[in-house]
Amino acid sequence: MLNLLRKDFIVLKSSLWIIALYLVVFSLAFIPQSEMSMYFVGIYTAFGSVILATMIDIRNHNHNFLVTLPISRKQIVKAKYLSAILYTFFGVLASYGIHWLMKLNYSELNKPNYTILDILFAVGIVFVLVSIYMPLFYSLSKKGAAIINAVFMTSLIILAQPVAVLLDIVNEKGRIGVPLMILISMGILLLFFVSYVVTVRLFSRKDL
Repeated sequence: MLNLLRKDFIVLKSSLWIIALYLVVFSLAFIPQSEMSMYFVGIYTAFGSVILATMIDIRNHNHNFLVTLPISRKQIVKAKYLSAILYTFFGVLASYGIHWLMKLNYSELNKPNYTILDILFAVGIVFVLVSIYMPLFYSLSKKGAAIINAVFMTSLIILAQPVAVLLDIVNEKGRIGVPLMILISMGILLLFFVSYVVTVRLFSRKDL
């Protein structure tokens, strides 16, 4: 399992500049414009990194190679979900760090004081996106998976403004209660686990 994770990061090593570019572009696009920019920068960077990793898998035919090794398809999928978790925390925490520096040095931007709950909220949204994306990616052909990547990124860009409005409304109404927050968190984790189980079954039946 550790070697599969190392494989993902070794393969992604030559494309790390793209992830850095995500951070720069999304920061420039959202920080001056939206109070919710911490969410958008973190979510877009994290999910963009997940899609980048799967695009590299498609381009290099990694799955065709991995299934010939003495490892199960379940292990392949599990490694991809674990790497998605790492990408998620990297993207969200990097966004938090950038916004902390912006608030420290550019007070005129009037950025709010983000908390651990804000970080967890952004992580939860990425988990939901990954839960929907992974079964589709692993069940489709090479061409279909490439199309899904394009559709997801386009949809995120189109939905940015409506989601910003929704987040503003939620923010104006105040924080959600602790019981509801726990319930939502458990629901997201359950969705993530169910997504993993479904993806394992779909990939196990897929002909490569």
